[in-house]
Amino acid sequence: MKKKLEKMRQMSEAELAAEVKKLKNELFNLRFQQVTGQLENPMKMRDVKKEIARAKTILREKELKKAARG
Repeated sequence: MKKKLEKMRQMSEAELAAEVKKLKNELFNLRFQQVTGQLENPMKMRDVKKEIARAKTILREKELKKAARG
């Protein structure tokens, strides 16, 4: 967990935005699987939502640091 968090913190803003987009797409696919009854692990949806929140939080931190400097 911590390694993934550190990896996210080292990403650029563009990379984080791309990661959020990828995770949202994955969440959409998981929701589609849930509706069609094909989702084997419902906890995966919770994990993906948390990853999206982490990425957005780090992205916001970077934006605030950038604004404070500029």
